[in-house]
Amino acid sequence: MTKTLFSFGHGYSAQALSRKLAPKGWKIFGTTRDLEGTGAIRASGAEPLIWPGDALNLDGVTHLLISTAPDEAGDPVLAALGDEITKRSNQFDWVGYLSTTAVYGDHQGGWVDEDTPPTPTAKRGRWRMLAEEQWSAIPGLPVHIFRLAGIYGPGRGPFSKLKRGGLRRIIKPGQVFSRIHVEDIAQILEASMMKPNPGSIYNVCDDEPVPPQDVIGYAAELQGLPLPPAVRFDDADLTPMARSFYNENKRVRNDRIKEELGIDLIYPNYRVGLEALMKGK
Repeated sequence: MTKTLFSFGHGYSAQALSRKLAPKGWKIFGTTRDLEGTGAIRASGAEPLIWPGDALNLDGVTHLLISTAPDEAGDPVLAALGDEITKRSNQFDWVGYLSTTAVYGDHQGGWVDEDTPPTPTAKRGRWRMLAEEQWSAIPGLPVHIFRLAGIYGPGRGPFSKLKRGGLRRIIKPGQVFSRIHVEDIAQILEASMMKPNPGSIYNVCDDEPVPPQDVIGYAAELQGLPLPPAVRFDDADLTPMARSFYNENKRVRNDRIKEELGIDLIYPNYRVGLEALMKGK
């Protein structure tokens, strides 16, 4: 039987996944909110659908992927289609929900893993936590939760910002962030699809949480550009959203993706990832 993936919010990460699956014979549907997104979805090997808008047919779908952003009420897919998905819970072989490591909140630079109780402080973390709970509460649905760190990859990273100019290195002593290359997200999702374990939670990040200024500095070095100026966090004029990222400080463990899914990261740290991007990979 043909494996069929229905992807809600078929954006950057989901498109990387469909580029892996489509050549292997998967049938893939991906939603977008407007016509502008249909070209990229089609180029990734998926059939684009406008949603909300187009009528959706889940007949024959074996796998669900949810990347849509939640709000204060939780996940919009469940708000619109929760009853139908619940009725079809035995139809799906695998359901993946893309969440965020923001659900862990602030740990003052300490390590967290999938068994760490979520204590989200930022709005985005609280909303994702609610959506996780909503999906996990559906009886019989084979849900897998993926908590993603900061995503980078082709077309998304520090290089374009450096070329535009005006980029700063925000310095907050002790602050670190975790990140993940989009191609590693895709291989982790595919590995989970091949080895479902309903109820599992996976941290999706590389091996090396580092201060954000280190990433910017290395990107500038690779491009032969001057080191962007350093600005103290307390003196930086940041948006409330940007400031909320710096208010949470943690190191995220990724042992489970390696031990349970057999993942060997393509880009285990930012240096390998940025060097590949410089080569057009």
